[in-house]
Amino acid sequence: MLFLRSLLYFLGSTLVLTILVASTLVLFFMPIKVRYAILSKWSLFCLWWLRLTLNIKINVIGKENIPNQACVIISNHQSTWETLALQTIFPHQTWVLKQELQWIPIFGWGLSLLKPITIDRGEKLKALKKVIKQGAERISEGIFVVVFPEGTRQPYKQLGEYQKGGVAIAKKTGCDISPIYHNAGRLWPKGSFIKQPGTITMVIGKPISVAGKSAAELIKEIKNWTEIQSKITQ
Repeated sequence: MLFLRSLLYFLGSTLVLTILVASTLVLFFMPIKVRYAILSKWSLFCLWWLRLTLNIKINVIGKENIPNQACVIISNHQSTWETLALQTIFPHQTWVLKQELQWIPIFGWGLSLLKPITIDRGEKLKALKKVIKQGAERISEGIFVVVFPEGTRQPYKQLGEYQKGGVAIAKKTGCDISPIYHNAGRLWPKGSFIKQPGTITMVIGKPISVAGKSAAELIKEIKNWTEIQSKITQ
């Protein structure tokens, strides 16, 4: 039964995304905010469709902590779910992601229309410079930048090494960092087509100022906060 429900979710979400990408391609030369306004509706649909087909709900803690100005969002990475959910919670945003994601039919085309910061993970120094430069540009445009510092999705209750790209953007621009923890991997784990019913909890921490702190200190502060949340969030 869960396989059939997961299949229904996949078919419905793919159909809607195809329609939205097709409409946005027509508006390719329109401002980025217009393209984002259209394509971000897919995330709203997906969360609604997840609830309808698989009874997956969302509980957000700390919405009052969302900064008023564009900032760097640093989140743990467990699932495809967090990319969808963040679009429905935070203002206009873009993401740091591996360039291969743009090659995925329909999904990747949609991403390409939203000015993501794409990197080649095989060239780490070049990738870091690109992240800092383009990340600072997006912040100056009023666009929030989402960074998954672990680089790849981790199993539920596990954290990988935190890279410094997101912190480097924040230090370059002087903007705050919004730390995020969620437990989506419990219901929608990496590599699993079948999703489990239940409630996913996302915690938004208080903004972290970069003033007077080194990159190493900031990474330690963010990861320590995330580890605490992983222990108390069921």
